Amino acid sequence: HVQLVESGGGSVQAGGSLRLSCAAPGYRYDTYCMGWFRQAPGKAREGIAAIDSDGSTAYADSVKGRFTVSKDNAKNTLYLQMNSLKAEDTGLYYCAGVSCTVVGGSLPEKGFDYWGQGTQVTVS
Repeated sequence: HVQLVESGGGSVQAGGSLRLSCAAPGYRYDTYCMGWFRQAPGKAREGIAAIDSDGSTAYADSVKGRFTVSKDNAKNTLYLQMNSLKAEDTGLYYCAGVSCTVVGGSLPEKGFDYWGQGTQVTVS
């Protein structure tokens, strides 16, 4: 069982930035595909970014050019750098993994076996 712990959420004004982290103590991110999801109030959860074990990335159109997914394999930590935040980015953000695959720059639709508890991002 992989335990994922998100952090870094908070409240920020539109145009600002936040960096989310997702730690997986004891597990090696270099062998895993990981993704970020978010769920806004009253809306379905959506995938927004993913990074495969080889570093290949994929983004939803809504965040492309503003968000960057990365990982530090030495620290077993996944990141989501969010810039130019908008009110519509508000939501509960989750990290998930591990058997997904990024192919051709497309967000994986399956392989998210483990999930974190989520961290709230509020943009006003």
